[in-house]
Amino acid sequence: MEPRIQYVKSSDGVSIAYWKLGEGGTPLVMTPPLGASNLSLEWQLPELRAWYERLASQRLLVRYDPRGTGMSERGIADLSFEAQVNDLASVGGQIGESPFDLLAFATGGMWAIMFGAREPKRIRRLVLWSSLAGSYGPKARERIEALLSLAARDWDLAVETFAHTTVGWSRGQEAHQWAAFLRASITQEYFLNGWDEWLNGADVLPPPVSQVTAPTLVIDSESSQAVPRGHARLLASGIPNAQLLHLGRAAPHENEEGTRAVEEFLSDGKSTRTAIPVAPKVDAPSGTAIILFADIADSTALTERLGDDPFREKARGLDEAMRKAIRENGGTAVEGKTLGDGVLAVFTSAKQAIACAQACHDAASAVGLALHAGIHAGDVIREADNVYGGAVNIAARVAAASAAGETLVSGTVRELARTSAGVVFEDRGEQALKGIEEPVRVWAVREA
Repeated sequence: MEPRIQYVKSSDGVSIAYWKLGEGGTPLVMTPPLGASNLSLEWQLPELRAWYERLASQRLLVRYDPRGTGMSERGIADLSFEAQVNDLASVGGQIGESPFDLLAFATGGMWAIMFGAREPKRIRRLVLWSSLAGSYGPKARERIEALLSLAARDWDLAVETFAHTTVGWSRGQEAHQWAAFLRASITQEYFLNGWDEWLNGADVLPPPVSQVTAPTLVIDSESSQAVPRGHARLLASGIPNAQLLHLGRAAPHENEEGTRAVEEFLSDGKSTRTAIPVAPKVDAPSGTAIILFADIADSTALTERLGDDPFREKARGLDEAMRKAIRENGGTAVEGKTLGDGVLAVFTSAKQAIACAQACHDAASAVGLALHAGIHAGDVIREADNVYGGAVNIAARVAAASAAGETLVSGTVRELARTSAGVVFEDRGEQALKGIEEPVRVWAVREA
């Protein structure tokens, strides 16, 4: 049954539509996940409806239509950033005074960041999925302005163009359906005025982003063509208590890896299927560190092939073995950045980090699994049980570039360890890593 659509008045008297689904747990408020919003039409999409029901299976889920869209009041003159933040605050006020979780997408992520900075006690945990961090660069602005010019002259053609660009030109039927959804959810006037506000509106980079105190999961997904890829890295490095997850092109409601990550993050790091014991928290060193990032290769495919419980049993045993290897090689596991099927650790010695990576590969091989592993050196900032900064992101991307069962290191690590680690480094050249602006030269670790 479709949830009952209710209305709340925003601070300027605009009627905002929302529904509630599920019960119990910490309430989860969600901004539009599709780039447009229509509470009634979305419920007619089987995959999206199933995704909402899944998220609401363990908590109260609250979804709303922003002003001027979907079932909310149309024809609104004020589409400003400030008004959108106030709408979010009004919807959050409908679930009481206790803190709630917040899942936000694209421009909704900017509203969420500003709200979290202004009212830090209201947000328990924050998820930013393909969130904008601020204004667009010159190239993106040029493309958007060309689309706006087309929309002013030919609304139907502009909607079809926008839909095909978003979905992909090879998926014609889906793009036509998405165009029809857009036309039913927003007006030509809203499209023109809304984009104008977003192009020339607020920026959440310092100070707002640095004032968010809630634990935050930043998801960098290739599914959103409207969000520059570097924005996730900027947010993850700017929010003090943040962790970064990179995903592929699947849309949020079709992305199993992302959905599981969100569920576990909102469950305070506990798996929604089989819980994995978490080691006691240990402070990580500040300043310059050697950063090791390792995660299980093809974990999603393995879960599908083995089943949830058998895979989690293997992963749990490997997790314990990797943490033991980290301790034995003088490293520190960073709990705040540990997510899903990977570990992050920091060391004071490149030699120790390389030895630990080799021990982790051996442990994975012993249980029939393989790891991606990457090591980088750079400055990190410690806060509670977390480390963050650009060097952490580079380590994660170096790991992602490695083959299953392989360790890649940056040139910095190679220089530190080439005469002491007792291994051979094979030059892989400069690599263009996702989310990293400048190419990084990497080396594969080989036994001497």
